[in-house]
Amino acid sequence: MRSILVVGGKKLEGTVSIGGSKNSALPILAATLLISGETELLNIPNLNDVITMIRVLRSLGARAEYCEPNTVRVWTNGAIKHVAPYELVTKMRASFFVIGPVLARMGLAKIPLPGGCAIGSRPVNLHLKGLEMLGAKINMEHGFVIAKADRLRGNRIYLDFPSVGATETLIMAASLAEGETLIENAAQEPEIVDLANFLIRAGAKISGHGTDAISIKGVTSLKNEDSYKIISDRVEAGSFMVAAAVTRGHVVVKNIIFEHIEPMVTKLKEAGVSVTVKGNSVVVQAKKRVKAIDVKTMPFPGFPTDVQPQFCSLLATANGTSVVSESIFENRFMHIHELKRMGAKIRIEGRSAIIEGIPRMSGAPVVASDLRAGAALVIAGLAAKDDTIISDVERHIERGYENFAEKLCALGAEVKEII
Repeated sequence: MRSILVVGGKKLEGTVSIGGSKNSALPILAATLLISGETELLNIPNLNDVITMIRVLRSLGARAEYCEPNTVRVWTNGAIKHVAPYELVTKMRASFFVIGPVLARMGLAKIPLPGGCAIGSRPVNLHLKGLEMLGAKINMEHGFVIAKADRLRGNRIYLDFPSVGATETLIMAASLAEGETLIENAAQEPEIVDLANFLIRAGAKISGHGTDAISIKGVTSLKNEDSYKIISDRVEAGSFMVAAAVTRGHVVVKNIIFEHIEPMVTKLKEAGVSVTVKGNSVVVQAKKRVKAIDVKTMPFPGFPTDVQPQFCSLLATANGTSVVSESIFENRFMHIHELKRMGAKIRIEGRSAIIEGIPRMSGAPVVASDLRAGAALVIAGLAAKDDTIISDVERHIERGYENFAEKLCALGAEVKEII
């Protein structure tokens, strides 16, 4: 098991370039199963989760590979297999995305129930309810979901919660369904817009993406004529903005889409951090201890749950008492216990963390419990006194951040991999 050693007290300065979005790459890779022939995807981050998804595509009969850094090509000629391997899908939740494309193409999909970060209950019932509304018959057997449909048929689907994953699954499945599908109370995240734009490029008829009502008119086939570049990663951008603020640094964060990171920028400004937008970059500068603020996670365009742990690290050293409320995942405060090991004064009340800021935390041995919690602990370590050792980085941090340690070191941090 590999660990990271973070030497605290180093101010971050310089420029960092944000890579492609993990949360766009995974569903878009799954969507290539809908497309006949070759698909070339650009700006794909080289991450453990992406590699797992590529292995899933290969297991289903597609040819998929990195052809050069951050470029993936997928070939799906002829029929694809209908059974996804248990050991891959249970390793990463996003692997479940293949159920929609496989069902739409083959009329039968046998996909294991998914695994992934233990940040709370994320049942696939909304995915399955929506597929049933499209005419699929769903059965559960020995840990697998078995979905059958001679041909999916469009329908009006209302989601009980604006689930990102369910919205993406249903967009993919409905793209090859017969007739028109309307998804109401749909999620509006930028990654959903990216998926829809990718499918439209291949010939899908989708409208309303980015709103809570998405219309899909099914077509008989999809084919990609051009390469597609995915959007930049708003969570990675937010993580580096917080890292700059917590170290009282001065960092230029490049390759951002401002509309996607605006909720984080707003909260950083509220905390007294200087954030200046310059084209597709933001300049983040903090000269003093930040002010306490309140944060509540919400579906987009609200504050993203994937940046909540990182903000907890920042607010642990704020001047005053902050309240961070988590409305998306009920178990996404596992990083709090580790921050308390570093001296943070935090208590949990229901789904809120009450954070009494202290001038500085102290380094300690801590464990990354999930992907974003791992990044939060690295960020906490950057500003802490003495050294912090974060374990379980391979299983968590490296799933979602490409060259995270290297990028931090280029900004002046001292981050080392240890065994």
